[in-house]
Amino acid sequence: MPINILMPALSPTMEKGNLAKWLKKEGDKVKSGDVIAEIETDKATMEVEAVDEGTIAKILVAEGTADVPVNDVIAILAADGEDVKAAASGGGAPKAEAKPEPKAEAKSEAKPEPKAEAKQEAPKPAAAPAPAPAAAASNGARVFSSPLARRLAKEAGIDLGRINGTGPRGRVVAADVDKAKSGGALKAPAAGAAAASAGAVGAPAMSDQAILGLYEQGSYETVPHDSMRRTIAQRLTAATNSMPTFYLTVDCDLGKLSAAREEINAAAGKNAEGKPNYKLSVNDFVIKAMAIALQKIPEANVSWTEAAMLRHKHSDIGVAVALPFGLITPIIRSAEIKTISQISNEMKELAARAKAKKLKPHEYQGGASSVSNLGMFGIKDFTAVINPPQSSILAVGTGEERAVVRNGQIVAATMMSVTLSCDHRAIDGALGAELITAFKKLIENPVMMVV
Repeated sequence: MPINILMPALSPTMEKGNLAKWLKKEGDKVKSGDVIAEIETDKATMEVEAVDEGTIAKILVAEGTADVPVNDVIAILAADGEDVKAAASGGGAPKAEAKPEPKAEAKSEAKPEPKAEAKQEAPKPAAAPAPAPAAAASNGARVFSSPLARRLAKEAGIDLGRINGTGPRGRVVAADVDKAKSGGALKAPAAGAAAASAGAVGAPAMSDQAILGLYEQGSYETVPHDSMRRTIAQRLTAATNSMPTFYLTVDCDLGKLSAAREEINAAAGKNAEGKPNYKLSVNDFVIKAMAIALQKIPEANVSWTEAAMLRHKHSDIGVAVALPFGLITPIIRSAEIKTISQISNEMKELAARAKAKKLKPHEYQGGASSVSNLGMFGIKDFTAVINPPQSSILAVGTGEERAVVRNGQIVAATMMSVTLSCDHRAIDGALGAELITAFKKLIENPVMMVV
C-alpha cells in the first residue's frame, strides 16, 4: 500500500513551510533515517528524514514551493516489493482530487443541466464593485486565509482585511466570508483607514492601500515580506500590545573587565591550525554576567503565563543575532555553569549556523532573558523589545571613554550603558532594579564570575 509523505511540523507553532529542496528524486530508494528534503521555516532550514523504507514513487510538491501547509501530502512512497507505477498513480490521484472537493460550486457548474443558471448568474460578478476591494485585500491585508476564502472574497468584492478570521491563529476561512456577505464577521470599518489616509493625528494604523496612495507609482520597489519578517512583526507587535514594560538604565565601568579580557586573550594559546583557542569579547562577559545575575535574583528568572509563573532553574540566555533577512536569538543554555570561553565558542558556532539558517527550533525557542548588543555600531544606549515568553531583555551600548567623578576628581573611564526591559507582569520595579544592580556588580568585578 502506498505511503503518504506529509509536510512535517518542525516546531510546535509551525503551520506551513517552504519546500526548499528535494534531496531524493522519483525512483530513488530510501530507508528509515535517510534525509529526503530540506524544509525552510521562518527561522531556519531543516532536513526531513524518511520514516519508512521504500521507493519514491511520486513527488507531489515541487522544490521551491512556498507556504506548504503542515500535513499536506508532498510525496508518495512505494513500500518494498510494491509496484512503483501503481503506487504513483494510486497515491497521487486522491491528492489531486482532494483539493477541488470542497468547491461544490465548481462541481455543479461542470454539469450540463445548470448551464442556463450559469448564464443567468454570470452578470453577478460583473455587477460587483470593480476589482478595487479585491486588490486592496491582496495588496494590503496580507492576512492568513485559505485559498477558497480568498476566491470567495474576491468574487464577492469583500476586502479580506476587514474579515474577522475564526480559523487557527485568526486565519480567514470560507465560513467567515459567508458571514461577511450577510454583513457579519466584519471588522469595524474603514472610517479609521480613511482618517489615517487623511493624516488624522492618533488615527489607527494606515492600510496598505492608503500608504501606497501617498507615493507616486514607480518611485519605489515592492519587496514582499518573507516568513521570518512576518513572524518578527507578529511576535513583537504582540509583545508591545499585550506586555506592560518598564526600563531601567545603569552605567558600568569596564576598566577591570577590559584588563581581564586582554590578559585572558593573551594567554589563550593556539590550536593545531595556529588560531587562538578562544577570543573573548565584551559580549561574552555580558552573557555570563546576566546568567549569574539571574541565579542571584531567581525571582527574576521567570516566564509569565496566565495560570502561573514559570521559575527557571537554569539561566538560558538568548543572544540577538542580526541577519540580512531579519533577526534571531539563539540561546546559550545553562550559561551560568559554562566558562566564558565556552560561551564564546558556542556563541560563534550558533551565530554562524543562524546566518546559514541551520538552527533547530530548540536552539532559538524558550529562555527567560536575552541580550541585545548594538555597541559595535557605536550606539550609546537604547531600549530593546522583549521576546515572549521571556520576561526581560538587556540592551547593551558601546564602551566609550567618559569623564566621571572619583574622589572629587574628574577622570577618564571606559563606561558602558545598559538598559533592562522588564515585563511588569512578572518582574516588579524593585525586582528589576535588584537584577540590573547584580549585573552591574559582576561586570565591574569580573573576578566574581569565576568564583
